[in-house]
Amino acid sequence: MSQTQTVKKSKSKLHANEHRAAFLFVILPIVGFLAFSLLPFLYSIYASLTDWNGLGRMNFVGLSNFQKLFNDPYFYQTMGNTIFLMIGIPIGLLLSFALASALSRGIKGTTIFRTIYYIPVISSLAAISILWQWAYNGDFGLVNQVLEIFGIDGPNWLQNPITVKPAIIIMTIWKGLGYSMLLYLAAIQSVPKTFYEAAELDGASSFQKFTNITWPMVKPVTFFLIVTNIIGGSQIFTEINIMTPTGGPKYGSATIVWYIWQKAFKNFQMGYASSMALVLAVIVFAVTALQFWINKRSEYKLD
Repeated sequence: MSQTQTVKKSKSKLHANEHRAAFLFVILPIVGFLAFSLLPFLYSIYASLTDWNGLGRMNFVGLSNFQKLFNDPYFYQTMGNTIFLMIGIPIGLLLSFALASALSRGIKGTTIFRTIYYIPVISSLAAISILWQWAYNGDFGLVNQVLEIFGIDGPNWLQNPITVKPAIIIMTIWKGLGYSMLLYLAAIQSVPKTFYEAAELDGASSFQKFTNITWPMVKPVTFFLIVTNIIGGSQIFTEINIMTPTGGPKYGSATIVWYIWQKAFKNFQMGYASSMALVLAVIVFAVTALQFWINKRSEYKLD
C-alpha cells in the first residue's frame, strides 16, 4: 500500500470517528425534544378529543371539549386576565431601557447597581412570590406601612378585585427588570462611539442621535424581549398560584394556565384542559408569527 493510500485511509477513519462523535452530540437533544416536547404535544392533541380524567380510560368525544370551551365564561375571563397582566411588558421594557441608559453613562457604582437589579432574576420565583404576598398583606404588609407614612390607607391588595391585577403587574415588572436592563445595557455599550461623534459633528440633537443611532442598534434586543416576554406572560402560573391560590377575588387574578392546571389536576378534566392548552398554543404561535412579520416589514422599510 502506497503512502498516499495510507494517508487517505487514516483521514477517512478520522472523519468517520468525528461523524460518529458529532452524531452522538446531536442525537441527545433530538431525543430530548421527541420525548419531552413533540410526543407529549401529539398526545395532548388526542387527549383533547377525549373525556380523559388523567387516570382512567380515554373515550373519544370529538370536538365536544372545544364546543364547551368556547361557551365557558371562565375561559374568556382567565384569558382576559392573562392579556391584562401583559400591560407590565411595555412598562418593564421602558424602565429597563431607562436604567440601562443611565448606567451606560459611566456613573459610579455601576457594578453594584447591576448586581442589585439582577438579584431578583436569579432568585426563586416561589420565594419571591411569598415575600410579595406578605408585602401586600392588608394588615401588616410593608407596602401599606410605607403608604401609611404619607397618610394613605392602603387596601388589602390581593383580596381586592380592583387592585389584585396591578399588584401582580408591579411584582412581575420588578422580577424581570434586571434581565431586560442587562440586555439593553450590553446593546447600548456595543454601539461604536464614532457614530455619536460623527452625529455631533453633523449637528445632530440628542433626540436625533437616539432615533437614528441608539434605537436601531437596540431594536433587535427589544424584539427579542417582546417575543420572549409575551410567551412567558401567557404562561404565568407560579405567582398566581402562590399569591392568590383561589384565583383571586371573583377570579380577578386567575390566568389561563392557572385555569388549565385547575381543570387538569384539581377537577381531573384532563381532556378539557388539553383542549384549552391547544387553543392557547395556537394563539401564542399566531401572535409570535405576527411579531416576526411586523419586525421583518419594519426592517425592510428601514433599508
